[in-house]
Amino acid sequence: MIEPVALKDFFLTFFSAAMIIMTGALYALLFAYARVKHRPLLMPLAYLAYLGLVVSVLVLAYAANLFSSAFWIFIVLLMLVGYLLAPHAVWHLCVGTHAHEHEAT
Repeated sequence: MIEPVALKDFFLTFFSAAMIIMTGALYALLFAYARVKHRPLLMPLAYLAYLGLVVSVLVLAYAANLFSSAFWIFIVLLMLVGYLLAPHAVWHLCVGTHAHEHEAT
């Protein structure tokens, strides 16, 4: 059984959860903008935002006592891989879906 979050870790949990949302959104936004506007120089910033996401997830996992179980460690790692690969998959899906529009012109 996972221990509940200690009261002393409540702020850390709240702040890291908020940072997960912010850095995840920033990663997706920078990734999409770099691809749509053909600005490859923004990609390192997108990956820097992803690094911030990784740090935030690890802090949240620590504060929420998720490192005490192999199952939760697996879930945390799976989520991080999903966050890394999802924008790539969505980009390729969008390009493939709209490829016929560019061929018709």
